[in-house]
Amino acid sequence: MASKQTKAPSSTQELLNNCRLLAGLSLAELAKQTHSTLPVSPVHAKGWVGQQAEKFLGASAGSKAEPDFPNLGIELKTLPLNANGQPQESTYVCHIQLMGLNQQTWQQAWVNKKLQRVLWLPYEASKNIEYGKRKIGHAILWQPSPSQARQLQQDWEEIMEKLCMGEQQQLSAHHGQFLQVRPKAANSKALTKAYDEQGKLCQTLPLGFYLRPDFTREILKNSYLHQ
Repeated sequence: MASKQTKAPSSTQELLNNCRLLAGLSLAELAKQTHSTLPVSPVHAKGWVGQQAEKFLGASAGSKAEPDFPNLGIELKTLPLNANGQPQESTYVCHIQLMGLNQQTWQQAWVNKKLQRVLWLPYEASKNIEYGKRKIGHAILWQPSPSQARQLQQDWEEIMEKLCMGEQQQLSAHHGQFLQVRPKAANSKALTKAYDEQGKLCQTLPLGFYLRPDFTREILKNSYLHQ
């Protein structure tokens, strides 16, 4: 079934208006709106909700190194919620470019640009709810507070210091208060180039930046307090 691509919103208000149309839809209803095929189960649905939300809302960046709504400077992130209405997993932000690490600064970092303004789209992901009947919640337009921005930068600098030293093998998901690093690969054979601790070129698993569930939980909590 062919997908329908909505035109990109021309303003933040237009985007938020579109989000109101999206709120309350089940995943089956979303599939009808985007003229897409509903996956038979979550096992076959990796990334599907985000892709359909992008189509419905008119996101245009795709996989480019820029926000999903380039003209608005807004990134779209879906947020699967468990049965208690809390984020159930870390949120992928972007991959880490392991070559040319010494030339990167926080101000220029892709992860920083991605997190300047984020449109969070929560949806039900509890196993107790049939996949097609899971509903989409109200979108949250968020940008980091000064203290959050400082901590994100601090996490990034701590992680990048280890990567620049070729210590990617010593990095774990425990590093970073808000940001964490995790392998980002389809399987163990999907390797990428990097430098080891001796400065020699090597092959390693691709890595990505993720936001911890505790961090996105705070974003949800604060949005509810201000509603």
